[in-house]
Amino acid sequence: MSKISTLEELYADELKDLWSANDQMTKALKKIAPNATNPKLKTMLSNSQDGIAKHTEVLKDLIEGLNQKVKKEHCKGMQGLVEEATKHTLDEAPERGPVLDAAIVAQYQRMTHYGITGFGTVAAFAKALKRSDDKKELDAAVSEIIRGDELMSELAEAAINVQAAE
Repeated sequence: MSKISTLEELYADELKDLWSANDQMTKALKKIAPNATNPKLKTMLSNSQDGIAKHTEVLKDLIEGLNQKVKKEHCKGMQGLVEEATKHTLDEAPERGPVLDAAIVAQYQRMTHYGITGFGTVAAFAKALKRSDDKKELDAAVSEIIRGDELMSELAEAAINVQAAE
């Protein structure tokens, strides 16, 4: 892409970056999720992948609506988060069990928080660009991501962290 000079160009670039971030997170979760031992955690990680796929379709539709080539831009931020998640949950992971589950939650939430900020930013851009339909879809995605993060925190605090501490 040539040098960005308008908010609409920045908006499109950020949407493409988020698409890449989503794809990278999905690939990481597919590798990490099978190592979770808590049944609720396994279910939440699976549901999360479904949500990410849904949000990726939203991103593609929004990019297409900008009359942009529907392609992603490699997200180096998520690349770093995925490398850390892989290190802490696969390469140098604790033994299977509650401590590994706690590590999985921690890494999942780091990646999720990146998504919350990214989707929140493009929602703000959509508002400034008076793209109200885009903003509604992006706000809905932010709300869904936040709710998933809250549920993950609840599971960690009520069960996983307690079991890991024993």
